[in-house]
Order: sequence, then C-alpha cells, then structure tokens
Amino acid sequence: MERLRISEQDIINAVCVYIARKKQVQPNEVEVELMFDDDYGFSAETYVDGRKQVLITINLIEALRLWLDEYLNIDPYSGIELVLDDEEGIVALVSESNR
Repeated sequence: MERLRISEQDIINAVCVYIARKKQVQPNEVEVELMFDDDYGFSAETYVDGRKQVLITINLIEALRLWLDEYLNIDPYSGIELVLDDEEGIVALVSESNR
C-alpha cells in the first residue's frame, strides 16, 4: 500500500504551527527538537520565549492532523504513523486509503 511520506522538516513545521496557535505567537518564534526514545517513543521539545514544553506522540499526531488539513488538504483523520528512519530521521506515513 502506497503511503504519503512526510519529512522530518515538515513534521517540525507542523509542530511550529501547532504550538504557535496555542501560544498565540508566529510559527517562526517556535523552536522544535524532535526526539525518539526506545522506552518513551516519539516526542518533541518546543521552546517559545525561552520556555520549554514537551510534546508526546499524541501531540505530534495532533499537529500533523492540523498540517494535513490546512496545508495539504488531506483528511486529517487519515492513519498517521511516526517512523524512525535511519537516513531521514523521524518521518510520518499517512495512509493512502483516506487521502
């Protein structure tokens, strides 16, 4: 099954937009570092005005849903899977069946 592959940079962009809306700042004011841990899975550290906020996997999926809906015009409730790729870093795979 063919799936849309969302790059690590686009995941970061999605998180920037997501946090910017929550904090009422511009996306370029948000810093993001994506992480993966064998015990805890996917997460991100975000920084706005020097304040840190940690996002867990479900928050990353929520940010990607916003990105899919508003920037790619894809059903935001498509199946989204975060994957750790040896070469590309953290990527998201979106199910084709709902595109």
